[in-house]
Amino acid sequence: MEKMNITNQQHDAFVKSHPNGDLLQLTKWAETKKLTGWYSKRIAVGENGEIVGVGQLLFKKVPKLPYTLCYISRGFVTDYSNKLALETLLENAMQVAKDEKAYAIKIDPDVEVDKGVEALRNLKSLGFKHKGFKEGLSKDYIQPRMTMITPIDKDDESLIQSFERRNRSKVRLALKRGTKVEKSNRAGLETFANLMKITGERDGFLTRDISYFQNIYDALHDDGDAELFLVKLEPKPVLEELRNDMDELDQEIVKLTEKKQDKKTLNKINDAGNKKDKTQSLIDDLEQLVATHPEGIYLSGALLMFSGEKSYYLYGASSNEYRDFLPNHHMQFAMMQYAREHGAKTYDFGGTDNDPDKDSDHYGLWSFKKVWGTYLSEKIGEFDYVLNKPLYQIIENVKPRLTKAKIGLSRKLKRK
Repeated sequence: MEKMNITNQQHDAFVKSHPNGDLLQLTKWAETKKLTGWYSKRIAVGENGEIVGVGQLLFKKVPKLPYTLCYISRGFVTDYSNKLALETLLENAMQVAKDEKAYAIKIDPDVEVDKGVEALRNLKSLGFKHKGFKEGLSKDYIQPRMTMITPIDKDDESLIQSFERRNRSKVRLALKRGTKVEKSNRAGLETFANLMKITGERDGFLTRDISYFQNIYDALHDDGDAELFLVKLEPKPVLEELRNDMDELDQEIVKLTEKKQDKKTLNKINDAGNKKDKTQSLIDDLEQLVATHPEGIYLSGALLMFSGEKSYYLYGASSNEYRDFLPNHHMQFAMMQYAREHGAKTYDFGGTDNDPDKDSDHYGLWSFKKVWGTYLSEKIGEFDYVLNKPLYQIIENVKPRLTKAKIGLSRKLKRK
């Protein structure tokens, strides 16, 4: 096993083709981290000219000290049962990390627990300190230890059938409600950033400036690894459809009233009447929209990211208006279709805890993500290889207290 010098293109091709590869190991992702103070180095090892493993090392300076943290996010990218590959990658990572005065090397491999017994054993035997199996969104981890993933390598009907029953109904209804899902461009990021601001104000979190999203888009879009989707409600064509629906409901009620008025028929008349009331409400909303925004209004948006056969839903945003048209449900299904058509087999909804209590801050995330035919992808967690033990112990003790204090302050401000 030997050190290899490879190009960015070779690195990315290996990451995209490897089962343990991840978006966060792409070289263009490292470019997006520069705005937040990270810089990157790469390592690669192989045999007989063939790449066996790679790692993208991110470094960030420790405030007011001449040291850094080395973070290999969702890496190394290699077969974790190959101890020689891991050992060689670690040796090369240590050499680079020491040159950058890193006090520790942190990794959080994209390896799931049920496939990770050998990985755990090998990493520990090489001297890595395991941070444990805490909840997926624990503040002790940089990346979530658990994410929710939908397998999307199936036809449209099978995909919808994989969703939970109530969500299936909402998706089918969303497809009929007439919203339009657009694959947008860089200019659309302004609309997206505005929607994200609305989302942050509604849900109580700080949002990023548009430059953050432009940075991601600019770095990854040209390689086909970042796309922006927006959902638009155009009132005039939808109004026409809804008025046709009203006519059909009127005709249905007339036919039903001509039948024998037994319990079954009366229930059908009642259901048709309820549908008329709902349809009329939607018509009223759209008539108002025609008066204010005759060309339509954007209701939702999201970034869709790729790494080979893996796709990722990032940074969803939505308006407070016209939610009865279910724009988010239409968008999610359309992005899954797009991801599948462009080679992805999985659609990652991002971090979650595992079935949190209803009073948990993370229950809403869990309840949203679990209805999309997802399974819980539980990773083996975070590992630290300590290079400067005194500094590591100081930072490990101080950081949790600072995090706890920030959370406490945030909760106090929310209550005011």
